[in-house]
Amino acid sequence: MSHEFSTSSLLDLARRFPPDFVWGVATSAFQIEGAAQEDGKGESIWDRFCRQPGAIADGSNGDVACDHVHRLEEDLDLIAALGVSAYRFSVSWPRVQPLGSGAWNPKGLAFYDRLVDGLIQRGIKPTMTLNHWDLPQALQDQGGWANRDTVAHFVEYALGMHRWLGNRVAAITTHNEPWVIAVLGHEQGIFAPGLKSRATAMQVTHHLLLSHGLALQALRAEGCRADLGIVLNLSHTYPATDTPEDRAQAVLDDGCLLRWYVDPLLRGSYPEDIWAHLGADVPQVQAGDMAAIATPLDFLGINNYSRHMASADKSFDVKKSGLPLTEMGWEIYPQGLSDLLLRLHKDYVLPPTFITENGGAFADEMRQGEIHDVDRQRYIAEHIAAVAAALQQGVPMAGYMVWSLLDNFEWASGYAKRFGIVHVDYSSQKRTPKLSAHWYRAFLSQWRALQT
Repeated sequence: MSHEFSTSSLLDLARRFPPDFVWGVATSAFQIEGAAQEDGKGESIWDRFCRQPGAIADGSNGDVACDHVHRLEEDLDLIAALGVSAYRFSVSWPRVQPLGSGAWNPKGLAFYDRLVDGLIQRGIKPTMTLNHWDLPQALQDQGGWANRDTVAHFVEYALGMHRWLGNRVAAITTHNEPWVIAVLGHEQGIFAPGLKSRATAMQVTHHLLLSHGLALQALRAEGCRADLGIVLNLSHTYPATDTPEDRAQAVLDDGCLLRWYVDPLLRGSYPEDIWAHLGADVPQVQAGDMAAIATPLDFLGINNYSRHMASADKSFDVKKSGLPLTEMGWEIYPQGLSDLLLRLHKDYVLPPTFITENGGAFADEMRQGEIHDVDRQRYIAEHIAAVAAALQQGVPMAGYMVWSLLDNFEWASGYAKRFGIVHVDYSSQKRTPKLSAHWYRAFLSQWRALQT
């Protein structure tokens, strides 16, 4: 069956992006790799968290996931078939350094060797994330990110991965979404390691940001030629109504979700209003910490899925907003991405900026062996157009990556929520590109044709 897309509409969208724009797809180690107890891999906090009764919606875990470790070549061919120029993956820290310090695991390192070489052989830029949440459990047993010693362990881990992979990777991201690690993992307790303390969460934030800055300094001192940056999950915040209460709530929410992370990185200080709001829960900050956190970035990565609505009395209900929702219950509002990027550009001096994750969970419809995910295809097209709108208004946008290449383990939601542009049958591990994958390939083909 052929996949016909309007050439004119694809061309119109493709024309809005410059020749050096980076197009990619993204995944993370714990969500796709599997091989959880093989070849010397250590336990991660997510391996442990999945064993807690009730922690994962469907009672599943990441032991097999997409079996990516054993299906690497097939998955690399899938990436290449899309025509993307970059692939964002993460390293499982306990796979390469089982205890988070000390001895390295040669078999784990060899896997990422094959991954990086396989991407380069296919003409795809490897972009590596060092921490996509799966901290070695051995470090958690010593306090994890709440323990300042973990900062030093992370810097050594970053240096070790650089020494192993050399300058074969095009970009290195230190952390993926510090807010999620801190707040969902240490304040709300719904993600690993499952703790519930705001004070701990704020200390975790500080140590994540500090380890990021110190890792950048150490990597540059070693002559690292890869672009270095961090990835934040950011949304534009809107007051649910035009009341003074909701407007004030919007400022507070924006401070906790966005400024608490962007201000230290790009301005060298935490926002004063949020520091005051936290009271006794503020982190311990030592001399020199803030300067290290503000180490210049080569790039900023932004993961964005929806807007954020601020409601002082918590009365806002997405189900009554009138907007379509994804399977995660998130509003589909592409304008929110444009608004976010324009706001950041207005308030900060941005480095080259990438959308490092964007996509949607939808119920896929299988027809005669084909997956018609029209909602996902439309979602991706509309958000690429939102990036184009920001780019045309001066935002230094450098790339866009779809989340995700494959259906995978969606953290606390288990396997019920599918974000992939490639369908995975978890019983057989068969991969089937969806309509959205065919659309993305057709769009990139049109974009490349414009560059010749």
